[in-house]
Amino acid sequence: MMKLRLFTPGPTMVSPDVLLEMAQPLDHHRTSGFKEMFKECTELLGYVYQTKCQPLILTGSGSAAMEGAILGCCKPDAKTLVCHAGKFAERWVKILKRFKLPHVEYKLDYGHGFKAEGVADMLKKNPDVKAVIFVHSETSTCALSEAQGIAKVCKDHGALCLVDGITSIGTIPFKMDEWGIDVAVTGSQKALMLPPGLAFAAVSDRAWQVIESHDSPSFYNDFKAYKKSQADSDVPWTPNNQLVRGLRFTLRQIKAEGIENVWKRSASLAKGTRAAAKALGLTIYAADPADSVTGINIPAGVEDDKWRKSMRSKYGIHVAAGQGELKGKMIRLNHMGYVDDVDTVGAIAAMEWTLAEQGYKFEMGAGVSAFMKAVKG
Repeated sequence: MMKLRLFTPGPTMVSPDVLLEMAQPLDHHRTSGFKEMFKECTELLGYVYQTKCQPLILTGSGSAAMEGAILGCCKPDAKTLVCHAGKFAERWVKILKRFKLPHVEYKLDYGHGFKAEGVADMLKKNPDVKAVIFVHSETSTCALSEAQGIAKVCKDHGALCLVDGITSIGTIPFKMDEWGIDVAVTGSQKALMLPPGLAFAAVSDRAWQVIESHDSPSFYNDFKAYKKSQADSDVPWTPNNQLVRGLRFTLRQIKAEGIENVWKRSASLAKGTRAAAKALGLTIYAADPADSVTGINIPAGVEDDKWRKSMRSKYGIHVAAGQGELKGKMIRLNHMGYVDDVDTVGAIAAMEWTLAEQGYKFEMGAGVSAFMKAVKG
């Protein structure tokens, strides 16, 4: 029998303890017990976000929360600056276009993160911008943007700062209140160690002023509806009860470990993985690599599908392929959530064995050794 280890950056691995927790008998969501559990989840989410506000809990994917954020904060009579350098940021452009919301695009090459200076320059050229959207950790390219610096630039300009933190919140440093971020979104299937199905959005007082000043074209994802219900630890629509139960369990785990320790663990795994890749003669795709997921370029002579499928079929290691224009050019290894040193060193060993099968030349064990030295040396 072989274990399956998901090294995809969503969904990530879910622990047996969480699965057992979610297998408990289903309770109704209009009960005092559920409301108490829901209230605890919002309070613990505030800890993960590092915010005093209580994040909204939506039943849906991260895209549902991002759509709600965009339609609430980006008004038809105001311009939005949308920063994109990857597949997921491009999705936020599509939402703006679908709802015919005025916007200007700031595009960088794939693999690059956005810097505060670049956003500041775009805002100088577009002084009428009222909201800025960017991805903190772009999952498709494994690149990191300067969230803290960009948030300050937005605040100085008087624009709302909307952050896709779907592969950053709960795994790399993210301090919503201290940095002055207005809206931040994440999803259950990433650092929060759950199956897909829940989305979360933390909203600042400044952002609520804009959201409450107009009627969003969204119905199911209308943040005002969630805020009204959540004031009573309730939900506007039927929730995924068992995922909420699982959420309480994983949030308690994060609180017990300490969010700073979670950040350190992810950083260590990323550091070790990058060291292993270098020792094997491989290169990292992102110019500004994130610690939540590492993208490794596929070397000449190695077939992408064959490499990934061999890792899964022979060793139970499932890594993610490249997306869009990066398909066939890179693999991606997750460092979020329920993953540790032993899991990751095993994934690197599987990489080595399967690279050798395809005739790639390297010193066997070099990657494993480099990982061990980087994280424990």
